[in-house]
Amino acid sequence: MERITVVGAGSWGTALALVLADNDHEVRLWGHRKEQIEEINTHHTNSKYVPSVELPKTIIGYHDLKEALLDVHTIILAVPTKAIREVLQNICTVTSTPLTVVHVSKGIEPDTLKRISEIIEDEMPTDLLNDVVVLSGPSHAEEVVLRHPTTVTVSSKNMKTAEYVQDLFINQHFRVYTNPDVIGVEIGGALKNIIALAAGITDGLGYGDNAKAALITRGLAEIARLGSKMGANPLTFSGLTGIGDLIVTCTSVHSRNWRAGNMLGKGQSLEEVLANMGMVVEGVRTTKAAYQLAKKMDVTMPITFALYDVLFNNQSPKEAVDNLMTRGRTNEMADLFNFLEEKGQ
Repeated sequence: MERITVVGAGSWGTALALVLADNDHEVRLWGHRKEQIEEINTHHTNSKYVPSVELPKTIIGYHDLKEALLDVHTIILAVPTKAIREVLQNICTVTSTPLTVVHVSKGIEPDTLKRISEIIEDEMPTDLLNDVVVLSGPSHAEEVVLRHPTTVTVSSKNMKTAEYVQDLFINQHFRVYTNPDVIGVEIGGALKNIIALAAGITDGLGYGDNAKAALITRGLAEIARLGSKMGANPLTFSGLTGIGDLIVTCTSVHSRNWRAGNMLGKGQSLEEVLANMGMVVEGVRTTKAAYQLAKKMDVTMPITFALYDVLFNNQSPKEAVDNLMTRGRTNEMADLFNFLEEKGQ
C-alpha cells in the first residue's frame, strides 16, 4: 500500500483517485475549492465532475496543499495545463520531500512549446524531483468511475519508475501498459484534442461519418509527422496514445473537445462555447501551440492550420473544411516515404 496525493479534484483526478483507492492505496485528493473538498469528505461525492457516483470512503479530500503532501513521495498531477506551472511552484514551497510526479494532463504550452514533462523539470529543482511519469491513453473519466474496462499507457525516462506506476494503477478494470517513448506518448495525447475539435466541427456541420473518418486518419498522419520530427517513435502513434486516444476523443459525447467543436460547427462563437462548457477545453490552447511548433519545425499540418484559423482568425468552419477539400493533390504514402528517406531505409 502506498500513500498517494492526487493534485486536482476535477473529473480525471477524481477517477484516478478511485482507481488507486480500489487498489487499497491511501489516497489524498487535493482541490482548491473548499466546498468541493467538504462534499468529498462528508458525502463521498464530487457532483460537479462525476455526478451520481459514490466515491470510496478511503479517498480523503484536502484543501491545504501542505497537509495533503505530508509524508507523500508520489503525486498524480491532474490539473489543466495552463495551471501546471503555478501549482508546481506552490508544491515546491510547501514540501521538502523528493517527489515522483505522474502527470495526466494532455497539452503543450504555447510560446515556450514545451511538453508537460519539460514544464515539470523547469519548475521543480532536482532535489525535489525524483522522476517524471506520463499517464495517457483512451480514457474518459465518466467511464473509469463506473469501472468500465479501460486501458492506458505510462511512460518515463526511467522504466523502473514507469513499472512502479503501472503497479500502482493496474487492476481488473484499469489495464496499464508501459512505453519508453515519453515524447510520443505526450505528443499523441496532446494533439489528438486538436483533431477531436475538428471532428466535432464536421459533426456540427452535419457532414457525417465519411468526413470524420478522413479527419481521424489524416489527423493521425499530422500527429505522427510532427511527433517524429520532435524525436518520437512513429510506432507509438499506432498504439493507445495515438490511434486509441484519437478514436475515443473524436467519437464520444464524453469528449469535451468533440463537444466544443460540435458547438462551433453549429454556429456558436469560441467565446460562447467556452462559456457554455464550464470545464477546460485543452484542444483550444494546444491548437495554438501546435501551430507554433509546426511553423517553427517546418511541418505540414493542414487540419491544425485550418482549425487555428477557425479558432483565432474568425474563419467560418464551413470555409475551413472547403479549403481542406480543395488543397492540391498529393500522395497518401508521402509521409511514410519521407520518413524512411530521413532514416536512410
